[in-house]
Amino acid sequence: MEHLITSTQLEALRSLKTPTVANAIESFRVRLRNVGFADSTIRCLFPNLPPIVGFAAPARIRSANPPMDGSRNFDRTDWWNYLLTMPAPRVVVLQDVDSKPGFGSFVGEVHANVLIALGCVGLITNGAVRDLDAIEPTGFQMFAGSVAVSHAYAHILEFGSVVEAGGLRIAPGDILHADRHGFLTVPPEIIGEIPAAAVKLLEEEQAIIHLCRSPEFSIGQLRELLKTQRMTRSRWTTQGQ
Repeated sequence: MEHLITSTQLEALRSLKTPTVANAIESFRVRLRNVGFADSTIRCLFPNLPPIVGFAAPARIRSANPPMDGSRNFDRTDWWNYLLTMPAPRVVVLQDVDSKPGFGSFVGEVHANVLIALGCVGLITNGAVRDLDAIEPTGFQMFAGSVAVSHAYAHILEFGSVVEAGGLRIAPGDILHADRHGFLTVPPEIIGEIPAAAVKLLEEEQAIIHLCRSPEFSIGQLRELLKTQRMTRSRWTTQGQ
């Protein structure tokens, strides 16, 4: 079943931190709590940029050896055509399938600007990138396993199939949310309910922080507050399902 995703819903998600989105998703119990997000092998290269939200456009690349057909990086213009079949905003996801991912950088300053022109807001790869100082001012976010000085023989192998990045399987059109903490996929069936759930969870967190900073703090009060919050959360999460 396809879910219609609106620009308003995407903007609402973009206003949230990725850990907050993760907490909200957990409250709906639509998936296990140990799936749906990437591990720490891929890091955010521009932690001062705001969160990004977009639809995944995945591909597989290599960089250590020349492509079998002798083509160069920019010879695969069919890859650009594929990007435009994905709804905007787009997040490019590149799985480097070399035995040692990250030997060369597929995306640098030039390719980042091509992707921006094609409606992409960020890149996720287990491989390498370069030209960080030139790309960061554009606002184009990048997550990578490493940084490499050369593009070597970086080239597209295939695109449009499921890839893996940071232990997370990502399919074409998956909704991705990412910030300095990492990235995750957003279940489309609850996308419209996540912001409201996030607000309630943030209110709970602030109540705990306020108590901990209060001169009246006690372990007994903290236990009672947590108990009350669990009961309240159980009611509103049940009503939302």
